[in-house]
Amino acid sequence: MFQKIIYSIFICFFCWNYSFGQEKFNDLKTTIDTTLSSQEIDPLAPATAAFYSAVLPGLGQAYNKKYWKIPLVYAALGTGVYFYIDNKNEYERYQTAYKYRVSGRPDEFDGVDGNPNISEDGLIRAQEVLKKNRDLALFVTIGLYILNIIEANVDAHLDDKAFNTNLSFRPSLYINPINNQAVAGVNLKFDF
Repeated sequence: MFQKIIYSIFICFFCWNYSFGQEKFNDLKTTIDTTLSSQEIDPLAPATAAFYSAVLPGLGQAYNKKYWKIPLVYAALGTGVYFYIDNKNEYERYQTAYKYRVSGRPDEFDGVDGNPNISEDGLIRAQEVLKKNRDLALFVTIGLYILNIIEANVDAHLDDKAFNTNLSFRPSLYINPINNQAVAGVNLKFDF
């Protein structure tokens, strides 16, 4: 008998406390809902970021306040420029050696005993390979420059203010009607 009274008091106390908790939660929910405000989205921000990035690589990333991307932009463009200049210098070196060889003058690839270390065909092939590598480095550098502009534009489009904050994630449990077993699931709701 004593246990029934304790259980009854406990259940009444729990229900009474739960009902006050709901009122407080509802008051808090109304307060939060009324304090939310909409933020203005600048429709020209992506174009501005792309323009800045086209004028000076990395400036669009600075405009988007993604400062950590600026060293990556300069590292990528610097690597492309380095390989372009290196291949251009090597191409000119082999081209000069070939011109000296054809004119009968000694070049830097002449051996000690008068026999050349690299034949004329070798010099021609080296020039072709270095010219292809130089052109490829130029195209890659131009591609990275364009990618820098596109990245600044897309990053400005995907600004955090542009997304709705009404995201919901709710785990749920369903009953499979075929075999009558419980199946765990997840509801994910994203409002545009």
